[in-house]
Amino acid sequence: MRSGFTADDVGAQTGRRFLVTGANAGIGFETAKILAARGAAVVLACREEARADAAMQRIRADVPQAELSFLALDLADLDQVRAAAKALLAGPRIDVLINNAGVMVPPRTLTKQGYELQFGVNHLGTFAFTGLVHGHVDDRIVITASLAHKGGQIDFSDLSAARSYQKYPRYQTSKLANLLHMFELDRRLGAAGRSTQAIGCHPGVAITELTRHLPLPLRTLSPLAAPFFNSAAQGAWPTLQAATGAHVQGGDYLGPQGLGEVSGRSGAARATRTARDPVLANELWERSVALTGVDPGI
Repeated sequence: MRSGFTADDVGAQTGRRFLVTGANAGIGFETAKILAARGAAVVLACREEARADAAMQRIRADVPQAELSFLALDLADLDQVRAAAKALLAGPRIDVLINNAGVMVPPRTLTKQGYELQFGVNHLGTFAFTGLVHGHVDDRIVITASLAHKGGQIDFSDLSAARSYQKYPRYQTSKLANLLHMFELDRRLGAAGRSTQAIGCHPGVAITELTRHLPLPLRTLSPLAAPFFNSAAQGAWPTLQAATGAHVQGGDYLGPQGLGEVSGRSGAARATRTARDPVLANELWERSVALTGVDPGI
């Protein structure tokens, strides 16, 4: 008798509508494909329409009846985030928002508004988009974190990395911010009497496009290490559980059940005490409102 959640546990989703950010590749693509195969309508929210179109063609090759659409969303530009939210709000409501898109260990780059790219995309862009559309979401809001959150620290005085930039610590910061956001969002939704719940997940260590900025030796070793890690399809299992699992509750955090939460079927994951700190989460929320100009109103 196996334990843990896989794509095989995703039930029928006919009549339900999902939005997946970064759905053109990796875990987002695999998530969108499984949801479409189970009958869901899926909105692929991506930066580039051509890449989204190519992803939709690939999904339809396996799922000819897939109900798919595109939403232009660039999380590195808060003006474009607002435009995407406006477009979404003009259309049908969605059941589940899956915040999957992110960047990992790029060279120091700034968003259009001048924030360090990883914090700006992974947290601020996600915070702003979620804050603008949460009232349009009926069931769940999924936020993707990482094992990397365990080493994260937030320096509110240098969010643009003007004083120093180390790629991986900044990634850790952004992933800690994702979990703080998720826990605070779920607390606020509950306090407001909303039925919508926030749920966190992480993919373990999955071989996806996110590894493209890793140093060459690590990228070279990735195929050799693949048997020990999750594929993109396996890395999507926690996301799928967070989005569709029957026994998932608001504030849950899900990830692989193998040794060190690196790979395997999905189930309960461990978040650090820092990630669960309500004082830090509230401060991050208030700072995020000030930095993005988006007040979720909850």
